[in-house]
Amino acid sequence: MLENLPTTTLPRLLRRTILSAIIVGFVGFVVALLIAPPLAALGVVVGVGLAIINLRYLDRQTARVELKGEQNTKAVRRQLGGKTTARLAVVTVLVLGVVWLNAPLGIGIVAGLVLYQIVFVINVIRVVANQGGIE
Repeated sequence: MLENLPTTTLPRLLRRTILSAIIVGFVGFVVALLIAPPLAALGVVVGVGLAIINLRYLDRQTARVELKGEQNTKAVRRQLGGKTTARLAVVTVLVLGVVWLNAPLGIGIVAGLVLYQIVFVINVIRVVANQGGIE
């Protein structure tokens, strides 16, 4: 579905997602300050930040794979999948450790990661809908 989009769409999608995530993260920070411990609000900011950093790493990693020329799909998936899985494992262990050490901060980080994913999915749905929807 996304492979049928024009090549200029993905960079715009990523920029829009990052900007939207920063705005939603700020709103989440303010809401968390009002209803939760201050460390939870900090966690929301850290979670959104981790998600943005992960996206930037994925973007760089994908660009490097494409620069290597023609490769078969299986090799590209293996190369991207291994590094992506490793990053996911590191973030998971980090977040679980923080939840264990300081629950409000850890839950705030999880909330920030979730907020980012919601923003990302909404932006992808919007792009797909604007391009004619799913065939």
